[in-house]
Amino acid sequence: MASEDLHAISADWLKSLEVASSTGDAVSFASHFLSDGWLRDLLCFSWDYRTVSGLENIRGFLSEVVDGKSRLEHSSLRDFKIDDHTINAPSPFKLPGLQGIEGVQGAFTFSITNPSAVGRGFFRLTQDADGKWKALTLFTNMQDLVGYEEPFGINLHGLYEDRKITWEEDVNAKFRAVEADPTVLIVGGGQSGLMCAARLRMLGIRALIIEKDVRVGDCWRQRYPNLTLHTPARQSSMLYSPYPANFPKYIPKGKLADFLESYAVHQELCIWLSSTITSTPIYDSSSARWTIEVQHEDQKVILNPKHLILATGSGTPRIPTWDGMDGFQGALYHSDFHKDAEQFRGQRVIIVGAGNASGDICQDFVAHGAAEVTLVQRSATCVVSSATLEKTRFKEIYPGGTPIEELDFRGNSMPIAFSLQLTKSGGIQHMKMLDKELHDGLRKAGFNLTWETSPGSGEVGLDGFLFNRFGSGAMLDTGCGKLIIEGRVRVKQGQDISHFNKDGITFKDGSKLSADVIVLATGIESIMKTTRALLGNEITDRLLRPEVWGLDSEGELSQVYRPSGHPGLWFAAGPFGTARFFSKHLGLQILARELGIV
Repeated sequence: MASEDLHAISADWLKSLEVASSTGDAVSFASHFLSDGWLRDLLCFSWDYRTVSGLENIRGFLSEVVDGKSRLEHSSLRDFKIDDHTINAPSPFKLPGLQGIEGVQGAFTFSITNPSAVGRGFFRLTQDADGKWKALTLFTNMQDLVGYEEPFGINLHGLYEDRKITWEEDVNAKFRAVEADPTVLIVGGGQSGLMCAARLRMLGIRALIIEKDVRVGDCWRQRYPNLTLHTPARQSSMLYSPYPANFPKYIPKGKLADFLESYAVHQELCIWLSSTITSTPIYDSSSARWTIEVQHEDQKVILNPKHLILATGSGTPRIPTWDGMDGFQGALYHSDFHKDAEQFRGQRVIIVGAGNASGDICQDFVAHGAAEVTLVQRSATCVVSSATLEKTRFKEIYPGGTPIEELDFRGNSMPIAFSLQLTKSGGIQHMKMLDKELHDGLRKAGFNLTWETSPGSGEVGLDGFLFNRFGSGAMLDTGCGKLIIEGRVRVKQGQDISHFNKDGITFKDGSKLSADVIVLATGIESIMKTTRALLGNEITDRLLRPEVWGLDSEGELSQVYRPSGHPGLWFAAGPFGTARFFSKHLGLQILARELGIV
């Protein structure tokens, strides 16, 4: 299809949609969708994240009354313009899956009347049975509140107040202001906390990070020695600051830790290191402020921020208990505490668990000459090779030479629930075909595979495990699969552990494995468990949902970067790309509250 035709189809549909929007006609607006079309909205029609599918549900959502008007009329999106000057200009698309859906996609800009804001949208149009172009998906996304846009390009010469003060003096003065009265307290100085703080600084909001470790980046620096990112550097880049072009594709943990430390300096982030919350925070609804006691260096400090962001990582180690563990005479520890495989050269090793950490640590023990390495797989695992994921995902969604912000925007324009639906309907088959040799070899070695998060729920693949289970039960294979196939890593599959004995493990079928070292690669506790330990039951019980992360009933991530149910409490979690994109939306929600808009 010629570019002129793509533009004409997009322009005609968009013009008609704008008429429906500007007149507040929810029936007409919904008629621009296929009968099974999808609307994903981030902060344009509500101060939350919403995904709605089907004509009746879309019309119903837009017709809900807000301040005496329908949502559509209240928000009043106007000034629709095709975005011709980016990678997301109108273009053809074809979605994965058995249905082979094809059509026209593109981005557009618009203004929002209430609140006064600018937005950006993305559409995917296909033809209905009558040949009319309708929306398969429509994404509406708030970009900025008018008058409070991120101030790029200011202080081009790096000097301040008509050259009267230096950069160092300016930063120190700003740090003192933040420390005296932080609007936002961020707990955790990993990549999510750092990106949230960088975003808030650009929006003019005072944010203080407290980090329990001695150095920024220690959350990576202290992990097992052979850890690298399992996703390419480009996809895992930091907000405002891509990695140098000569970085390795899969960044080693130490190099990443050092980059995060430099990021905090370059982004001028105010961080208290070696600092922890010492007692249960208290929220005063009358002042809309927290009272939080922090141990900072050698003193206790009381802070009264309006907002508390928990960016404490994915949780603490999950360490199951079995009878006899205390009697095991060898080394026994969780994978989070794996430091040195070399000291166990020539010894027998059992690794309980079959996820990413297990795969990495198996490789570490083999590389350092363990006599035997056995992986205990108690349930089936979703395995995708890094090569296949790069071919099907990263090269398609994150091609080189395109600004990462444009790619994040397009990637997040797809409703998560619809994406998983496409995977179930056949999108997973291509990935399985590419990994056929790997999967056949693993099965032959006794390793059990699955692509369902629960039996009969449909094959959602790696994305399903990420969105629903924070990746638990999945392995992005970087070489462990080959070791299993070659017999260099043995597999004990399908049997639960009965008990430990002094020289190994006894399983419920009566079989035994002897070991000198047992590593529990048994995953992490839920974010909610960490939250309850930090905030107590009274606050935690007010949250909207029983878990942080996972998908809600509409297919949006539960309670991360969006309202939690408790005023002034927010969560930041997930992969690099999640923080890079949604830190903006979290910042806009906090800014709106500071401006009295919400």
